[in-house]
Amino acid sequence: MNARPTNIRYLTVTWLTLAAALAYLCRNSIGVAESTIRADLDLTMTQSGWFMGCFFWTYALFQIPTGWFSERVGSRIACTLYAIGWSIAIVGISVSPWYWLLIAAQLLMGIAQAGIFPASCSSIGLWMPLSQRSTACGFLTAGMQVGAIIAATLTGVLMVYLSWRLTFAIYALPDLIWAVVFYSWFRNQPEEVGTVNRPELELISAGRETETDDQPAATSEWQELLRIFRSPMMWLLCGQQICRSAGYMFFASWFPTFLQETRAVTVAESGFLQGLVFAGTLGGCLIGGTATDWIWRRTASLRWSRSGVGAASLAACGLLILSAWFVNRAEIAVSLIAAGAFCAALAGPCAFATTIDIGGTRVPQVFGTMNMFGNFAAASCPVFVAWLFGWTANWNLVLLLFAGVYLLGAICWIFVNPKHHIDHSSSN
Repeated sequence: MNARPTNIRYLTVTWLTLAAALAYLCRNSIGVAESTIRADLDLTMTQSGWFMGCFFWTYALFQIPTGWFSERVGSRIACTLYAIGWSIAIVGISVSPWYWLLIAAQLLMGIAQAGIFPASCSSIGLWMPLSQRSTACGFLTAGMQVGAIIAATLTGVLMVYLSWRLTFAIYALPDLIWAVVFYSWFRNQPEEVGTVNRPELELISAGRETETDDQPAATSEWQELLRIFRSPMMWLLCGQQICRSAGYMFFASWFPTFLQETRAVTVAESGFLQGLVFAGTLGGCLIGGTATDWIWRRTASLRWSRSGVGAASLAACGLLILSAWFVNRAEIAVSLIAAGAFCAALAGPCAFATTIDIGGTRVPQVFGTMNMFGNFAAASCPVFVAWLFGWTANWNLVLLLFAGVYLLGAICWIFVNPKHHIDHSSSN
């Protein structure tokens, strides 16, 4: 009688998802506390924009280096070091009396968090079968939104009773606990875990023979990285990521302030309304991964299950945000934006899974490249929004802009071909 496969792969994804939640808890708490920090340290709007956005510069620039580091030492060591690093950074923010020390701590947090998702995506590729990759990526992206929702709802509440400094210091504790437990339990390969039985190993490896067919003769790593940067598929993936990241960043940074200044809501209320948008994103992440895998199992088409879902979801998001532009009531506008965030999040698991599909042996670098360009856009967004509002004094123009950005992302998805293996292709 054949033994049933064990389920250790799901526990692995759970730990990676928890790391994603903790990372987003730390980074997104800044947006809720922005107005309080700005008043406490007497910052200008522009300084506050740079403070919120500078995280994403190092986060973007270190995507590929930390992806390379993760590939060299393995996710077990790399993710542990990353979690310790961003714990130190959030403590640094909590004790900082000066603007430039805030900037330095944000830059450090960007470096520390840069590698967690390339490493996690690579681990999903090693631990999950092809038929479950998008679902696993969906849970990973859902973890991000859980952290964002907790940050949006909990930070405002804690700040009613505690200072923003003590609130941030508290957020460092679960990160350190995660790092210790993760290093003790996690292993880079399923074969290294004794509790993973043979049926589960066979399930994980099922269908992977097609990913290694027709590989060319070995080339240097630099040649393969050059192919990644020159590939049209890579640029299209970067394009949709730029659009999704820029749109998401507005809701993760200026959105609470936008609500506070235009709808006369309190800090705590703005956090809850921001949490509604993040809740839409969370639902999209969970359903997006499951739906993508379901379409793949029904059609056996990577193009329909990746590009099709990505294009349709971003187009729907753009139209919903455009409709919110015509609405004055805060509750209805936020509900429409939350529905748009749900649609946009459907494309997240598609993007993550596509980097595994086309990345071959260089998944951390492919994912890191995509995420790097997306976070350049995220880094620019808070500063650009501050400039745009300072020039126009009209927040509705910001919504109109981001509706167009999401529609542009949908166009990028139309031309993505997930069957194309970047590091297996000829350089031409």
